[in-house]
Amino acid sequence: MLWHRANSYIAPMLLPLLRLLLLYLLLLPAAQAGNVALVLSENSGPYNEFANNYREALDNGNWKISSQGGVDSLSQATPRPDLIIAVGSSALRQVLAQAGSIPVIATLVPRQTYEKLLAESGYRNRRITAIYLDQPPARQAAFLRALLPGKKRVGMLVSTETQGVIGQFRSALNNAGLTLDTEDSDTENTLLPALNTLLQRNNLLLAIPDTTIYRRENIKAILVTTYRHQKPVVAFSAAFVNSGALAALYSTPAQIARQAAEVTSSLGSTLPAPMSPTQFAVVINSNVAQALDLVIPDEASIRRAILNDKEAR
Repeated sequence: MLWHRANSYIAPMLLPLLRLLLLYLLLLPAAQAGNVALVLSENSGPYNEFANNYREALDNGNWKISSQGGVDSLSQATPRPDLIIAVGSSALRQVLAQAGSIPVIATLVPRQTYEKLLAESGYRNRRITAIYLDQPPARQAAFLRALLPGKKRVGMLVSTETQGVIGQFRSALNNAGLTLDTEDSDTENTLLPALNTLLQRNNLLLAIPDTTIYRRENIKAILVTTYRHQKPVVAFSAAFVNSGALAALYSTPAQIARQAAEVTSSLGSTLPAPMSPTQFAVVINSNVAQALDLVIPDEASIRRAILNDKEAR
């Protein structure tokens, strides 16, 4: 008898809540579906790695890849794509010139390059977002603290391309108990003088994606100079580490491809804001560590330290 009375009292109270829940579910933006055009900067190397992993991650979902190739493949795509994935800076530049109103997700591009290309293209009426190539400053700070716990003074070369991120890096490093020191270099003539000055005051060089400074023809001179000073370079790619940097925190094309597939699968009526990569890798050059007489934790330990840092996720 008591149970029936309680039930008859509770049921009328639950009914309005159930109605509200149903209304909420009906108003949720439904995930879309459609055809994807993959536009690659090149049909080789990291771009193909991205394409293969994106295709695999998207398999059996609502979205289907209708075309893949250079920007010319857009005009030949049948059916017309509902979404474009631009892979690399060159692909993004070309897509911005031709994509019209089709939504775009830019991938494998540094944040500064993405913002520059959008500004040049007059992007205000476009539906576009990005998964940046560069790591967020808080994750970089956690990486430096785990990699070189005794090295507190961090040097960074910047140009007009990267001036805008200094404040973010300074704040993130300060929160991690580190100090950021910068030198400007916008020309080849100023590069090595700025680097020498920076290395005299700091424990290491943190290299971030900057096409003015870290061009292919400059890498050897930068590495030779830092080695002369017996200071390590912490870089942003595995290729940089293979060339002689101590270590790098970076995201692989496969990792960014899987994130791009997740974003695609969950797309509603609006695109999400540009974002940092969620997955990352760590690589260390043990020969460089030995040459600089540095004792470095192993890659797995460093990854755990970063993942355990709430600010770095």
